Amino acid sequence: MAALQQTLRGSVCLPGEAGYDDARTIWNAMIDRHPGMAVRCRGAADITNAVRFAREHGLLLAVRGGGHNIAGNAVCEGGLLIDLSQMRSVRVDPTRRTARVEPGATLGDFDKEAQAFGLATPLGINSTTGVAGLTLGGGFGWLGRKFGLTADNLISADVVTADGKLLQASASDNSDLFWALRGGGGNFGVVSSFEFRLHPVGPMVLSGLIVYPFARAKELLSGYRRVAAKAPDELTVWVVLRQAPPLPFLPPEVHGKEVLVFALCYAGDEGAGKSALEPLRALGEPIAEMIGMQPYAAWQTAFDPLLTPGARNYWKSHNFLELSDGLIDILASYAARLPTPECEIFIAQLAGATSCVPLDATAYPHRDANFVMNVHTRWREPADDRRSIDWARQLFAETAPHATGGVYVNFMPEDESDRVSSAYGANYARLAALKAKYDPDNLFRLNQNVRPAAAQRPAA
Repeated sequence: MAALQQTLRGSVCLPGEAGYDDARTIWNAMIDRHPGMAVRCRGAADITNAVRFAREHGLLLAVRGGGHNIAGNAVCEGGLLIDLSQMRSVRVDPTRRTARVEPGATLGDFDKEAQAFGLATPLGINSTTGVAGLTLGGGFGWLGRKFGLTADNLISADVVTADGKLLQASASDNSDLFWALRGGGGNFGVVSSFEFRLHPVGPMVLSGLIVYPFARAKELLSGYRRVAAKAPDELTVWVVLRQAPPLPFLPPEVHGKEVLVFALCYAGDEGAGKSALEPLRALGEPIAEMIGMQPYAAWQTAFDPLLTPGARNYWKSHNFLELSDGLIDILASYAARLPTPECEIFIAQLAGATSCVPLDATAYPHRDANFVMNVHTRWREPADDRRSIDWARQLFAETAPHATGGVYVNFMPEDESDRVSSAYGANYARLAALKAKYDPDNLFRLNQNVRPAAAQRPAA
């Protein structure tokens, strides 16, 4: 370990030492693991040396980027933790419209730099999410319908593979690895740098919330699916079913009561955006509406207060081709009996540019999904664990007959290792073969793990 420290720009932290708890603490408070050591990296050479050290000493290896990982695989019990959270540089080239981003950067870091030039790439909806995990799983948010997934906008990546080599992956270099990185999660190495394509966005966008009484939830969801089917790609509308937080624009008598919320963003001209919103507004009189032109970077932080670190979290997710009447009935039934005030059901709208890419063009395969449900169960006290998790699992089970069977890998909790093949569908066999090529011993196994192809063959 002393020899390892001498090779690093960063530092090695042991339990009880300064920086150790910062490295091991992630967003989901249900995860409280204690690695044997943490390497807090400052550059690609640190990552390379840490990977070699873990391989040579047979150590369990975890990789932590932004620390927003729901499954908790970003931290190991015992073993070695590679902590990338101090590598947060974002360098924008406004002429080429590209950005070079380090793996510890958050969405907020990226957006602030890119928006200084009126540029953006499609990211998620919470500014504290890490760019690395989002990208490696696919990545979607407010701009995806117009510009594709986060992974679709990846130009190249520098990757430390299991043998300790630093490779560049792109359409022209190690193209098979580049294919796998775009949706294959952390199975293939540690990315030390991402290069993204940028698009003109903002800096002001038409965005905001429309809040409706929960009593009209079924009617509104039925109307929403009609609006979504005809919406231009510039318009993205997500649905949130939850108890109303004490937001200043909501009447006090609504606080703590179930509501249906349309959260929306229009990536285009203000006038065209207002016209595109008319069918949504025609669904009826809301409790409150807060829509207007605001900085895109500010809108990216809109859900941050509802997703702060330190709460206990458990998610369940399905992909849907449509919001059928039966599905709408189930969603309304479960939203009427949320186990805690912070629980919510998100329905994300996809299609548009995300569906224009062939399913085998990247590791992410769910190009047919029009909607993604995230059952976001969130609470504070361990005593609420069982009822909160049971509620999520029951909702998940009842909605399964209406789903495609696929799932977005970044929404999978730790106990869903049996769904990994569903997460990759027809692309799984190719991923397993590439895993055997780049990580035959499965060093990078603390993730939604794709096992090396050879490990899946029956014994002779």
